[in-house]
Amino acid sequence: MLSCVRRLILSVAACLLLAASAQAAVINGVVVIVNDAVITFKEMLDQTALAEEQLVRLYGNQPNVLEQKIAEVRENAIRLLVERQLILHDFKASGYTIPDSVIEDHIQDRIRRQFGDRLTLMRTLREEGTTYERFRQEVREQFIVEALRAKNVSGEIVISPYKIETYYQQHKDEFKTDDQVKLRMIVINQLAGNPPGTAKKLCEEILAKLKEGASFAEMATIYSEGSQRRQGGDWGWVDKSVLRKELADAAFKLEPGQFSGVIETPESCYVMQVEEKRTAGVKPLADVRDEIEKTLDAQERARRQGNYIKRLEKKSLIRRF
Repeated sequence: MLSCVRRLILSVAACLLLAASAQAAVINGVVVIVNDAVITFKEMLDQTALAEEQLVRLYGNQPNVLEQKIAEVRENAIRLLVERQLILHDFKASGYTIPDSVIEDHIQDRIRRQFGDRLTLMRTLREEGTTYERFRQEVREQFIVEALRAKNVSGEIVISPYKIETYYQQHKDEFKTDDQVKLRMIVINQLAGNPPGTAKKLCEEILAKLKEGASFAEMATIYSEGSQRRQGGDWGWVDKSVLRKELADAAFKLEPGQFSGVIETPESCYVMQVEEKRTAGVKPLADVRDEIEKTLDAQERARRQGNYIKRLEKKSLIRRF
């Protein structure tokens, strides 16, 4: 069932279509024609409805901003739908085929991952007002699009050390760091059913053991109730901005190897140890080399895919309405 917001969007869309030119009325809500395929206003709205609902909630009291944001979302949806049709046309024009068995395997995998079983799939399709045949066609088309996109970015992508170093030099602002500490933390939660001071007392006992030489990692693994318990309370390198103020103020006053006192908040009590410190600066290339390589790899794949779509556009008939 459509939400009230989605009904509003559909109503506005209907009004816009009714108010459109005579040509728009004749083509019955057609947004784009790609070769022999038609992309309708409804197809576009199917892609954007959820995003538009969110935009209405966020910018409902700013009509000019809302109009701009919705226009951007719709334009992006149209672009993706056009690319999809270009690729499907390329598949057909190139004489490619897919064995039915391959599609069936993908359908079964989709059912397992998304629906659990076929019965749930069929019930969901009925609720959405669609059919199994349409579902099968969507799976087939998605497989084709993904396969041809992959084919046209195939071939080894080699990112040379020179490219990595050049990117690093040109984007150093991306790798700036604030003052950081390498931190371990023990967290004991303040539980409503416990007597007042229970968490603080336990932290004080833990701190006493640490000062006697107990391993911080072992104590954290045994006692901590924080998310990093299994890692011995290890938070790795953290910026000051990551921590709540009480913790940040204490942690960044410590020298490597030192323990904090017990830090009490309404929710929890904490004991921290700083293992290392480093001042603000730029991360060394060695620390970000893998990250840069992944970025450049993604950029090259995007470039190849963009070139593929441009080639298809040049030999296709695309009409916007």
